[in-house]
Amino acid sequence: MGGTPEAAPHAVVLLSGGVDSATTLAVAVRDGCLCHALSFRYGQRHAVELEAARRVSESLGALEHRVLNLPLGQLGGSALTDLSLEVPQGDEFGRAIPVTYVPARNTIFLAVGLAYAEVTGSDALYIGANAVDYSGYPDCRPEFIEAFRRLAGLATRRAVEGRPPKIVAPLMNLSKADIIRTGLGLGVDYGLTVSCYDPDARARACGRCDSCRLRRKGFREAGVPDPTVYQQPRKESPP
Repeated sequence: MGGTPEAAPHAVVLLSGGVDSATTLAVAVRDGCLCHALSFRYGQRHAVELEAARRVSESLGALEHRVLNLPLGQLGGSALTDLSLEVPQGDEFGRAIPVTYVPARNTIFLAVGLAYAEVTGSDALYIGANAVDYSGYPDCRPEFIEAFRRLAGLATRRAVEGRPPKIVAPLMNLSKADIIRTGLGLGVDYGLTVSCYDPDARARACGRCDSCRLRRKGFREAGVPDPTVYQQPRKESPP
């Protein structure tokens, strides 16, 4: 994608405020898109990520940043939305789909993003799904993204008119280290991002949840300093 500013394609980018979505926004900008960054307040305990998303959106020059309210927390079923459930502290990492999985979250986010792509006349919908260094969520797999691509080709007026938006998942097959290297090459300031599932009142990362451990692993393997502010110093250890 590319062209003059007048002819530049528009794209909707799902932006959580973490490493992957920030890198995805940078990729969309590199691709020449005018970006509509879209975030969701869905009852997540780590709502501080929304402020991070705003910072990232501004720093990378998105055309706009919208935050929509989706009451997924009312459904329960996830430690990210139900405070009575504890966020796993690493020892359960990789054994099964963790309790931090939010049922159908990416399906819902992509569906809303698809609607906004139609409203904004966007030619693409970007998502930072990754199936290499990830927690095993079923809605981050290539087959899920491919299924949604088929749906996007059927479900909207633009699709019926022969102009379905592309569903772009540019990080799908990258390691976390490669994602970080890509973002650094595109000018991403990872000090603006938030990954932790269970930050404290000062927005400091716990350093123990799946997301923190994957982030630490990525920076370590990329050979660059991790700018995250953690609640307390911890020795580096692989997830």
